[in-house]
Amino acid sequence: MKMETLTRMDPASCTRLGAGELAAAIARGALSATEAVEAHIARIEQVNGALNAVVVRRYAEARAEAQAADARQARGEPLGPLHGVPVTIKECLDLAGTPSTFGLPSRARIQATADDVYVARLRAAGAIVLGKTNVAQLLFYYESDNPVYGRTNNPWNPARTPGGSSGGEAAIIAAGGSPLGLGTDIGGSSRVPAAFCGIAGFKPTAGRTPDAGRYSVPFGQRAIVSQVGVLARQVGDLALGLRVISGADDPAADPAPPLGDPATGDLTRLRVACYTDDGTFPPSPAVVRAVDEAAALLEAAGARVTRWTPPAVDQAVALFLGLLFADGMAGQAALVGHDRRDPRIASLLGIARRSRPTLALLAALLPRVGQPSLAGALPHFGYRTTAHYWALVEAQLAYQARFRAALDDPATGGPFDLVLSPACALPALPHGASDALRNAGGYSVLANVLGYPAGVVPITRVRPAETGARPATGDRVLAAARATDADS
Repeated sequence: MKMETLTRMDPASCTRLGAGELAAAIARGALSATEAVEAHIARIEQVNGALNAVVVRRYAEARAEAQAADARQARGEPLGPLHGVPVTIKECLDLAGTPSTFGLPSRARIQATADDVYVARLRAAGAIVLGKTNVAQLLFYYESDNPVYGRTNNPWNPARTPGGSSGGEAAIIAAGGSPLGLGTDIGGSSRVPAAFCGIAGFKPTAGRTPDAGRYSVPFGQRAIVSQVGVLARQVGDLALGLRVISGADDPAADPAPPLGDPATGDLTRLRVACYTDDGTFPPSPAVVRAVDEAAALLEAAGARVTRWTPPAVDQAVALFLGLLFADGMAGQAALVGHDRRDPRIASLLGIARRSRPTLALLAALLPRVGQPSLAGALPHFGYRTTAHYWALVEAQLAYQARFRAALDDPATGGPFDLVLSPACALPALPHGASDALRNAGGYSVLANVLGYPAGVVPITRVRPAETGARPATGDRVLAAARATDADS
């Protein structure tokens, strides 16, 4: 009987594989965990000088863990679903022996003594952490730039941001330095970077993978809660990563409903509500085309796609801003303390400390000087009472009920199973633009207000003809959007 010869893989090529593919290659002996780790370390070192995405390296420990993983495999021990797979994680998630600064210089010398629960689950599944990736200070804007680690660049264009606050994670995955990673998401912090970098990202249902976020939004704010999410180049890896971090195979550890198998979904029974403009911020032409192309693909696969208008997304945006800023950013001000403040955080804190009469005056004056967009967010600042917060929570519950009813309404094509929309109104922003474009509509924050799961998949890239459609304007926000589209 002739024995089949095992085909070995060129280790350098493994950085193009997804996490599941890499785990399978290691399990069948096409390459070792050590080779996979070394290849990804080499790729990080090749690209990270231009990106500044991986800001905490863990190479010596990763190499030792890879050798131990190979030894376990040689002994015939059971292999986890991510056995030997190198991964990266967002800097704010605790990893024993490394800092979790959230971009605060005062935390740079404080090392975690234990792994975050989701990091621990990744490692228990066999993953090997190579390092931690850059974030926005306090995880509070759509860029990854802070006084501790500096600025991260987009792998497709160094003049653009990879997004935030999980931008470092998205950037290194897009560049092939990691096949899978963890981010967090309270208002698009995983999904917007995925969109900006052309990879896949997922925010689980509120409560499935709750993230404490101790140095971001105050932990006591529980109306809109951050979730730990997964980023990868392949959608299948999102499902694999979510199953691992949610503890779905351990009922004692996972009180949430069990996860289904996405491979068993029947697209011909899927009812899709689709929109390209939520009425809160005009989307870029390429963004509209991306949704239309995705809708056409779903229809070709047998899904029923209906053009639909979501209910009052401007109200959802107002709730998002009102709930997160209900304390006048007193919590964030206390966290920053005497630390150096990123300009975007300093700008927000400067608004938040103003009194309501001052903010009302500014809101009235700004449209008169051609800045109506800047005035739009001001009514959500200045409140600092518990009664106001309770009222917002009640309004959020009412909006959630209204949205559910709209999804089920047969008069508009319901009931629907899925909503297809832009991930963000804009392509990747130029560095610094997030100060003007603090919230590019409700596209990303809507799912957080509702508590729904939400994912992003790459579908297309901006075409040259789509970069100059917005009219010239003196409105600072719309001018920033026009500049974002240009050469995007």
